[in-house]
Amino acid sequence: MKADSMGFDFIGDIHGQAGKLQALLHKLGYVETGKTMWIPPQGRQAVFLGDLIDRGPEQVKVVNIVRSMIDSGNALSIMGNHEFNAIGYVTERAEVPGGFLRRHSDNNVAQHAEFLKQVGEGSELHRDMVTCFRTLPPFLDLGGARVVHAWWHQPFVDVVKRSWPAGTSMSEEFLRAAYDKGSAEFEAMEGLTKGLEITLPDGYSFVDHSGKERTEVRTRWWMEDARTYRDVAIVGSEHEHRMPETDIVDGYLATPVIGSPVFIGHYWMEGLPRLLSPKVACLDWSAAKAGPLVAYRWDGEQELDAGRFVAAG
Repeated sequence: MKADSMGFDFIGDIHGQAGKLQALLHKLGYVETGKTMWIPPQGRQAVFLGDLIDRGPEQVKVVNIVRSMIDSGNALSIMGNHEFNAIGYVTERAEVPGGFLRRHSDNNVAQHAEFLKQVGEGSELHRDMVTCFRTLPPFLDLGGARVVHAWWHQPFVDVVKRSWPAGTSMSEEFLRAAYDKGSAEFEAMEGLTKGLEITLPDGYSFVDHSGKERTEVRTRWWMEDARTYRDVAIVGSEHEHRMPETDIVDGYLATPVIGSPVFIGHYWMEGLPRLLSPKVACLDWSAAKAGPLVAYRWDGEQELDAGRFVAAG
């Protein structure tokens, strides 16, 4: 459906917070007609930005709401890194007996444990949800707005377009290539669903939102005038002082955002919702923790308006 005929409500990372999702849909004027069915106001459609699962208390309910809305034509959704991870977690590596595309390391198991508990690991429900996740594209170009979970990088978009036909489920061939480190598909899915990351200089690290110490940091790829690691590093406010004020190494891939605006999730923003640039809006304001679930009400504008954020929870 093209942007010139439809108003879109872009909705950020839900992470199993069904209460916040229902409150936000009410606030946006959607009408609940059943346990999982929501009808939008005339001429509007919801677009979910991925990360429906992991962490929150009602992950099955969230997925059921989103699926019902997609099936009825009232919503679209893209894949977040958590859905991509969930697919890899259950897919065996043919060349490694007992191994999986996404390793069952202590950290990966802990990250995914609440979802597995709620669906019942290995159950029919679990298999059904993973099958559903494989139908979610990693990006959408709606004709006047672009949607991706973490980073719209056109070369990566083009890789996926060549290997994954629009409107189809992720093929086994694409999936295995996307977990083959060093392949074009691997690089594309890492970038689209997890963003542009860079390695900090020797001696620098930070602790992420899950408590893990890291030496690779997510970046503000939308910044056109960034010069130093501190300029681009996305870390909690308490860790900003630990980022070096030295120049970023050569090869940093960020490019100016031109053309239609881009809507993203993924980044655990803090504080009141605000635009990242006139062309980029992040809708992940930490709903998985104490933050609100955030939407942007879009009606075709090519320069974004901070007054169009809607938050609940």
